[in-house]
Amino acid sequence: MNTDFKSINQPFSNTVVVNGKTYLYFGGTAYLGIPQNEAFIDLYLEGIKKFGLNNGTSRSNNIQLGIYDAAEQEAAKRFLAEDALITSSGYLAAQLTVKLLSPFGKVIYAPATHPALWLNAAPDTFTDSFSQWKHHTIEAINSSEERNYVLISNSMNNLFPEIYDFDFLEEINPDKNIVLIVDDSHGIGLNNNGLGAFSELPKLKNVETVVVASMAKALGVDAGLVLGSKEIIQQLKSSNIFVGASPPAAAALYAFMHAKDLYQTAWEQLQQNIDHFSDAINLTWKFEQGFPAYLINYPNLATDLLKHHILISSFPYPNADSKPINRIILSSWHQPEDIDQLISVLK
Repeated sequence: MNTDFKSINQPFSNTVVVNGKTYLYFGGTAYLGIPQNEAFIDLYLEGIKKFGLNNGTSRSNNIQLGIYDAAEQEAAKRFLAEDALITSSGYLAAQLTVKLLSPFGKVIYAPATHPALWLNAAPDTFTDSFSQWKHHTIEAINSSEERNYVLISNSMNNLFPEIYDFDFLEEINPDKNIVLIVDDSHGIGLNNNGLGAFSELPKLKNVETVVVASMAKALGVDAGLVLGSKEIIQQLKSSNIFVGASPPAAAALYAFMHAKDLYQTAWEQLQQNIDHFSDAINLTWKFEQGFPAYLINYPNLATDLLKHHILISSFPYPNADSKPINRIILSSWHQPEDIDQLISVLK
């Protein structure tokens, strides 16, 4: 098949139509189906009517829309943080955070950390295994004379699904001072019953935890988020990067603020879809409980499913000449009959 799937001219949903043919779609990062949630779209339109399309002034302007502070307070409350900061993108939130906080101490990157968190070039990590990395990091920090460290990591690996456990920080000597920066872009609104990673991170006197995230995945909003202590958030808000950047669309934040029940309903629907699919597959698939991505070591899966008009996430990794990794990704927008059809073809 030579169908071009790189010029699709419609919103993604549980199905896409290309050249008059309908395909079931099991890819992307719209885990809660928010881009096609009619109630959420109605809230967004209310926000547009109330605040207009965009706001091109920086957050340092002497005349401000109050919704930005209100949305940050709501985000902090919803994800159980002391304070929050919202930017126009997840990339900006990550760069703002790592550039401002990295001078605190020696920077150590976990494997497979997202490029949005890189200070410059790709960081060197001695292993691809998070488990090996954390044991090495404990030993390296405890045996060093240096006192201050900045650890930077994803909250999970969404490609080879694995949710990371940061309890290893309890094994670091308490006289070491740690700033932990965690990118929770694929977990916020989804993992930990929708709360994301922040409330799950260890609460230790010598560890300052900061979570950065794109809100464009499960939450369906083109914005970036930072969660942390009031002291850290105020420090970030005083930076030139934050002061000089335009904020996201106020309408999007209006929808986010008023969609708590919609997110919960969508999350519950996703869990039903996950249970439906997980019960039908065998143990050769790799996945994390409650996370809607499923990986199998079968390079031809995408090609075989395409013959049945089913599209999945498939691309070479880690290099352009590598074999493709094939993942099936569920969303709240999938109907039981969509999943039944997928299961039937897989069997």
